[in-house]
Amino acid sequence: MHEEFDGLNEQEHPSPLDHCPSSPDELHHWVLDHLGIRVVREALTDGHHAPFEYLCHAFFEDSLPRDCVVWANRGGGKTFYAALATLLDLVFKPGIEIRILGGSLEQSKRMHAHLRELFAIEPFDELIEGKITDRRIRLSSGSSVELLAQSQTSVRGTRVQKLRCDEVELFDRDVWEAAQLVTREKRCGDLRVKGSIECLSTLHVPFGLMHDLVSQSIEDDGASRKVFRWGVVDVLDECDDLTHQCLGSDENDNQPCPLAGECAGKAKGRDRRGQVPGHITIDDAIALKQRVGTETWNAEMLCLRPKRTDCVLPEFNPDIHVVDKLPEHPHGTLWIGGMDFGIRSPTVVLFAGVDHDGVVWVAGEYVKADAALDVHIEHIESFRHRPKWIGVDPAGRQRGFQTGISEVQAMRKAGLTVHDRRLGLHEGLGLIRARLKPAAGRIGLYIHRSCEQLIESLTKYHYPADQPMSSSPEKDGSDHCVDALRYMIQNLDKAYTSRCESYLSN
Repeated sequence: MHEEFDGLNEQEHPSPLDHCPSSPDELHHWVLDHLGIRVVREALTDGHHAPFEYLCHAFFEDSLPRDCVVWANRGGGKTFYAALATLLDLVFKPGIEIRILGGSLEQSKRMHAHLRELFAIEPFDELIEGKITDRRIRLSSGSSVELLAQSQTSVRGTRVQKLRCDEVELFDRDVWEAAQLVTREKRCGDLRVKGSIECLSTLHVPFGLMHDLVSQSIEDDGASRKVFRWGVVDVLDECDDLTHQCLGSDENDNQPCPLAGECAGKAKGRDRRGQVPGHITIDDAIALKQRVGTETWNAEMLCLRPKRTDCVLPEFNPDIHVVDKLPEHPHGTLWIGGMDFGIRSPTVVLFAGVDHDGVVWVAGEYVKADAALDVHIEHIESFRHRPKWIGVDPAGRQRGFQTGISEVQAMRKAGLTVHDRRLGLHEGLGLIRARLKPAAGRIGLYIHRSCEQLIESLTKYHYPADQPMSSSPEKDGSDHCVDALRYMIQNLDKAYTSRCESYLSN
């Protein structure tokens, strides 16, 4: 417990339950006075949030929208703060039912361990009904919290007021979809608690589940989820002016602090300025930074962007290769296409113009599943610039069981020129890499922003994270657009003849 209250003897100490906090200041004082916890109230990074902002949102039922996403760094306290929010709900909202769903049962148990420690503090231990089990805590008021396993069976059939999902990045998408239907509104004491889902995680997988949740919540007007974001700088402890120099000094030969670039001295004098210091010491943060690469630090500690160490095409950079406007193509520009056949999986067709310098500008994409080949051919013929030729998968030469002719033959019969140069996967990917990031010369590949699925696929296309020695990319849907691009580029850059085809041909 914290210090005694002025003017009150030990028998006159007020109970934590005597007054429910009704404002952020009251909530902050209540947590400090009764739990001895100082929650960071001010973020140090522009555009970020302090953990206390999340705590207020979770506790005050009039905060809208009720669903929220917490995007925070490794070791940034998100699991602990979610446990603290759970204690506040259980204590002040009698009869509330809460479930904890982690990316794994072990992750759920970490939050449960925090709850055990919080409820061991007097007098909260007296609120427990029976004993705390490995999966459940129940109060005499009827409030309860229980851990769920990461499975359909565990999630389905659950009806609660709040679902707190920890490390969403590790969730199975089917379990996540099932979890969206578990919450129900309920009157808990004097409060009407609306059903809500909170998602807490780092964001380190390009176009993973957490990426989708953050993007939807930030980009959509009237989004149904509030986003809270903080990184290691926002939860740094107060910096010692004498021990850590932001800049080197010629006089004492001190080296600049390794955190100078991201912190810029903001952690100095934090307590003196009336700001609550964070819980990660400067020395610990420095040690963590020195152990990892830049991509991991940026993604998992600064919360800047997902790392792409497993990506097949890390050379692709949307800031460089994605354009809002295509150049004015002169008459005679070579228009080409790339196509990946699909039946249950989508068929993908890409359309591109090749300029006088040989630079490829992907101008359009077509992605459609469960359609016959003649439907795709019709779309190709209707494109505003009919491609001179289309690069396809050599497997398209195989005869169809019902038609007796191959897809390539059917396309040629329809009047399309088809190139089906056979080239190994890695050699074809190498040609794409050479255009994205050439060793010398200018970039050779740009993509119009309207080609959303190609852009996503180039970013997401990855090797199996759990098989570091594997050279085969995952076939999880992101391969289709990349394959269409590969067939286009390999038929352009590795033509059958050594004679260079004129880029000004009609």
